[in-house]
Amino acid sequence: MPRFSVIVPVYKVQAYLHECLASVLAQSFDDLELIAVDDCSPDGCGEIIDEFAALDPRVTAVRLPENVGLGRARNAGIDQASGDYLVFLDSDDTLTPGALRAMADRLKESGDPDVLVYDYARTYWDGRAERNKVAALLTEQGPVPFRLEDRPGLLGVLMVAWNKAVRRQFAERAGLRFPPGYYEDTPWTYPVLMAAGSIATLDRVCVHYRQRRRGSILSTTSRRHFDVFDQYDRVFAFVGERPALARWRPVLFQRMVDHFTTILAKRDRLPRAARAEFLRRARAHYRRHRAPGAHIPRRARLRHALVRLGLHRTYRALQTGMTLRRRALKLGAKLRRALRAALLQAHYRVQLRLPLRADRAVFSAYWGRGHGCNPGALEAAFRVFAPQVRTAWVADPEHHDSVPPGPRRLAPGTAAYWTALARSKYLVNNVNFDRRLVKRRGQILVQTQHGTPLKRMGLDLQEYPAAARGTDFAELLRGVDQWDYVLSANRHTTLTWERVYPGAYRTLEYGYPRNDVFQRATAADVARLRESLGIPRDTVAILYAPTHRDYRRTQRAALDLERVLRKLGPRFVVLARAHYWQGAPLVRPVPGVIDVSGHPSVESLALASDALVTDYSSIMFDYANLDRPIV
Repeated sequence: MPRFSVIVPVYKVQAYLHECLASVLAQSFDDLELIAVDDCSPDGCGEIIDEFAALDPRVTAVRLPENVGLGRARNAGIDQASGDYLVFLDSDDTLTPGALRAMADRLKESGDPDVLVYDYARTYWDGRAERNKVAALLTEQGPVPFRLEDRPGLLGVLMVAWNKAVRRQFAERAGLRFPPGYYEDTPWTYPVLMAAGSIATLDRVCVHYRQRRRGSILSTTSRRHFDVFDQYDRVFAFVGERPALARWRPVLFQRMVDHFTTILAKRDRLPRAARAEFLRRARAHYRRHRAPGAHIPRRARLRHALVRLGLHRTYRALQTGMTLRRRALKLGAKLRRALRAALLQAHYRVQLRLPLRADRAVFSAYWGRGHGCNPGALEAAFRVFAPQVRTAWVADPEHHDSVPPGPRRLAPGTAAYWTALARSKYLVNNVNFDRRLVKRRGQILVQTQHGTPLKRMGLDLQEYPAAARGTDFAELLRGVDQWDYVLSANRHTTLTWERVYPGAYRTLEYGYPRNDVFQRATAADVARLRESLGIPRDTVAILYAPTHRDYRRTQRAALDLERVLRKLGPRFVVLARAHYWQGAPLVRPVPGVIDVSGHPSVESLALASDALVTDYSSIMFDYANLDRPIV
């Protein structure tokens, strides 16, 4: 008996089906059966399934005599399944490499729960991938396995069948089947989670959820969206037959009404002539299933009231009015911003006609994030070795407290900012200045960079459009043409910069100024840093500092730090540092983990730590100066 029965219902997806099936069969964990159900697809899907079945005995081809829809096609797959766990995969989606291995390991360590909920990422035609925005709900919180009442927030994860592995015997015992019609996931996922005796989660992207350019079937205009009423009737009937589940009625009621208002709000879902009827049906369901004690968030109360009263015209008028109000506010704000920008650019053009000041220097780092990195080290050196030069630091107002006494603080986009860019002889940054900068004759622009290039940079990204994310390479090269000097930490860096940022600048291969502190710091300095960070005495501090991922909007810890600390024991603490792009903590509060994402100096964190754990972040090259362990 295989561990997993992967069920793929197939209909009119011949362009994506090969990739889908191959993603299953290429898994490193091969104790599986793949059940591909041809739902009487009119294209070449049947032939593709037959080809896979002929090549791999793990593939079972099921042909349905007529088109029955997604739900019943899944049921046909369930009828053929013999695995311990049912895994559903839509035929235009894919499993990520190693997904089944990670699922199998998680199931084993959590004692074979009834349900395993795992993460997904949306993938787009242009190569972008965006992880589920509520992925934090899948992180470990308390004992495992658990029941839904222990973590009701799990209902906030997308309620679909394909992000859950369900124990087959549990599904059979509970009588779980998919109904016909649209929204067939609703009467499956709610009962699965509510009836499960044990649940575990896996904080790992296991499915790539394809966002097709023409949208999903649910985005088509059709009366079949009325199916949602029958689907919620089925859920409430399931709960009604099981008194132990009555506690979930208020939550189900709230989510049902939210679902109805979502369909109403999307103009492309319902035919215009059917909208009033839909709201009447929604009102009837509101009355039928209303549950005392249902918590309605303040932002949703008006929508719920309109459904309760069945006021279709009021609902549409309110929606139209809110849309018009948002547009008017946006237009007014846009006009004000445009006028201010025009006045500032006129001011800048006037300043460009005035003489340069040889005793002025402007510094910035990381797009205004605060004093630090190579520009910070150089700014401090200017005050020591060139005190006649008055320095200014450009930072967003919320980062002004990181700027030490001495340099003038400038906020980006202000008149003082444009004056400084126009009149200062020296311009120093580890990224580019504003693209509207006019480099004057006699100005010296120093590009310090901010790391050793282990990953692809600059023109190399032309071969990786998903990572480039629409980079204007002509604009990039115009910025390079403004550079006079570029700092380099080593020969590898020099060769890389000159290849991926070709220009007439001079490379200064003298090392990074930000690393000088590693040679100057004393034991007393390190002790003060550790005390300021709250690191207990006689403990080993591990700096965990991963870099960002091009395909993720948010950053999540790849390591289970709570588990790591349990294994290491009480003598260890972890300093968790999110990448500066994120602007949010890397992990939730955990004993023994100190969040240092907001600390202004990564060099100070390196000095305060005893070892580094990272991925392909360039911090490893800086940390090597300390001659301490790196993992």
